[in-house]
Amino acid sequence: MVSAAVPAAAPAPAITAARAPRSAPMTSRDRFRALCAGQPVDRLPMVEWAHWWGQTMTRWIGEGLSVAQEYHYKRGVGEQVTRHFGLDVWLQDWVNPHRDLPKPAHHGAALIATMDDYLALRPSLYPSLRSDGGPWADWRPKLDAGDVGWFTFPGFFWWPRVLLGIEGHLYALADNPELLHAINSDLAAWMVRTVDEICRFAKPDFMTFGEDLSYNHGPMLSERSFNNVILPYYQQVVPALHEHGITVVVDSDGDITRCLPWFLRGGIDGILPLERQSKVDINQLQAAHPKTLFIGHFDKMTMPLGEAAMHAEFERLLPAMRRGRFIPSVDHQTPPGVSLDQYRCYLRLLGEYTRRAAT
Repeated sequence: MVSAAVPAAAPAPAITAARAPRSAPMTSRDRFRALCAGQPVDRLPMVEWAHWWGQTMTRWIGEGLSVAQEYHYKRGVGEQVTRHFGLDVWLQDWVNPHRDLPKPAHHGAALIATMDDYLALRPSLYPSLRSDGGPWADWRPKLDAGDVGWFTFPGFFWWPRVLLGIEGHLYALADNPELLHAINSDLAAWMVRTVDEICRFAKPDFMTFGEDLSYNHGPMLSERSFNNVILPYYQQVVPALHEHGITVVVDSDGDITRCLPWFLRGGIDGILPLERQSKVDINQLQAAHPKTLFIGHFDKMTMPLGEAAMHAEFERLLPAMRRGRFIPSVDHQTPPGVSLDQYRCYLRLLGEYTRRAAT
């Protein structure tokens, strides 16, 4: 359990509608909060919401990026590399509802199949936050200084799939909704408790539900199934997040056009990464959902093609950037086909366009 002796986090600084004075430039945290509220910013956030592939780092180390030699993809968040590139720092904590989950036979394989299997496994699930607060106690000074803090929960589609496997989960939507309700009810209770525990150490700015329930042709379940076994748990957890002032974002790959309204009924604030390869259109989404926060959508496939292609992609995005509540970022992760020089060109254009969009 979290010690009662931990001091309460300082209240979040108020966001004003006026632009920050030149003598007090906006911090990453100021910028993010103002943009979420539809208020003016000095520039749009410059972020890599999902850090670089390990293969990308290997390539860039070979091309002279010495700072990346200290970057360990599997255990770090790339903070040093982020600061080196001059990006806004977003510190992410992936919070899992388990400590030592059994390893599946292969990717997508099942760990359980029945309610009895789940009940046998459940005592090893849904742990309390570490008594030292995990990274949040260490991050609090950085957040107070202006970095953005966020965390990710595996969502109400994602987590049952981890337990039941890909095939078993999809069958359970029709054949065993009682098991899905049991899993998601436990998951929701764990989330509410964990948010309270995190917020005793520091106040996160936003969070993401990892879902990945869409691919190139749309969602992998029906709206009826979503309403039955997923929506009720968003409606339980999202208000608890909002009580702490946490912006709520869903992370789902693929074409989320059809299912975004489903999530919005659950009270969420935004969605990412808006993958261009799935034909997602930010202009359509903004027209239909003008109060929604969107993150990502820069077509990563333009990056290896050079400056002209990247410039054209930013021109495509500029009207959406100017409408507000949109943070342009690589629409998933910068792939290893992008050279270090090409990435530096991307960063230069990103800086230019995030400033142009704020004028």
